[in-house]
Amino acid sequence: MAVARVLLLLSGRPQSVSFAQSVCGLLGAGPGLGPWPTYCSLKRGRLVLSNRPFPDAFARLPLQRPPYCPFAALDLPCRTSGSELPMNRGVDLGVATILQSSDQTVLLTRRTRNLRVSPNLWVPPGGHVELDEELLDGGLRELWEETGLQLPQGQFSWVPLGLWESAYPPRLSWGFPKYHHIILYLLVISQESQQQLQVRIQPNPSEVSAFMWLGPNIAAAVSATEDGTETSTFLPQDLPSSILAVELKENGEAQPLVLPTSTLLQTTPTTVEDKERISTGTKFALGLWLQHLHSVTPPSGEGGAYVDAGSSKEEQNMNPLDPTQGCGK
Repeated sequence: MAVARVLLLLSGRPQSVSFAQSVCGLLGAGPGLGPWPTYCSLKRGRLVLSNRPFPDAFARLPLQRPPYCPFAALDLPCRTSGSELPMNRGVDLGVATILQSSDQTVLLTRRTRNLRVSPNLWVPPGGHVELDEELLDGGLRELWEETGLQLPQGQFSWVPLGLWESAYPPRLSWGFPKYHHIILYLLVISQESQQQLQVRIQPNPSEVSAFMWLGPNIAAAVSATEDGTETSTFLPQDLPSSILAVELKENGEAQPLVLPTSTLLQTTPTTVEDKERISTGTKFALGLWLQHLHSVTPPSGEGGAYVDAGSSKEEQNMNPLDPTQGCGK
């Protein structure tokens, strides 16, 4: 059995989570939509989560899952037999980097159609955290592998935003899940503008088929369409009908792409489709980014990790602990 990457602190002991178990459920998530404040620490590529404070916790982050999370349904008695799910696997750990430019736009990439997991979805750059890898190192590595961007030392700051319990396929109506992850969304704030960053982007064509930058107004509309939430569906009347993105042709050359805004507002279909849309977890992360943007002013001219000592707009939002306990460099 592979080394456990996600551990839960239960009754004072770190315990691994089996593939079919709901992490949110084990941490006491109720029937509501959440999010649920969760204390976490990350050391040597392992994430430890608890619904109570513990000495090594570096932050309290919101933990969320979609309302149709298959692992929540699988927690119900007699829902499935063990033979239909992997029994020798735990929950994998992923990191996704929300890269913010100095002019307050964030980068999203579209996954290629031929990927086995979540094809044709718009997501931030991200992937697995390697064993013994620090959180920031994993986020920056995935950013570089997918977009070719390397951020100069001392010209960015970072902070963890939140946690997402992810399954693929995302609904039981699509079939039993084959992948189970906890995704940690990491906000990396560059001192470079969107234009400065864009000229250096060299997407990896095996993973990325297009990329775009979202401003706060579009991001707010996208996060308001989060699947199954009670968030108001009111959309601003001045919302543009389309936004400009960049698409990769088969030969790897980049070309402009006019993307209908309606594509970004699509929700997860009930049947198996590779419909182009923004993933539900990404919508959750965009909402957290907007809360952070409205409540925190990052220090200028400083690199490395920073955390805001004040409370955020909502109790469930990120509430960092002593930054000296963090995993960043």
